Amino acid sequence: MPINPMNSLTSITGRTGQELAWQESALCAQTGPEFFFPAPGSSTREAKQLCGACTGRRECLEYALDNDERFGVWGGLSEKERERLRRAGTATRTAEVA
Repeated sequence: MPINPMNSLTSITGRTGQELAWQESALCAQTGPEFFFPAPGSSTREAKQLCGACTGRRECLEYALDNDERFGVWGGLSEKERERLRRAGTATRTAEVA
């Protein structure tokens, strides 16, 4: 029985193929990973410029936040920027509950 990669992906990520369709047209799919996973201390400027022109930027960032991606540039944000965004979101949710 052949394996359907979309079924496997859905079981791993909890997202459907349609929800991950942005990956097929993402600009990062057309470039090398060195832009998006630079060596420590290296610039992320080029990756952020590509992300800024990408139509899948929002979905990419949502994916990274939902899946706790800790490395690389996702949705135009670095690891530190995503962590700040997570903390701000947590602080907002905590304040809403209180």
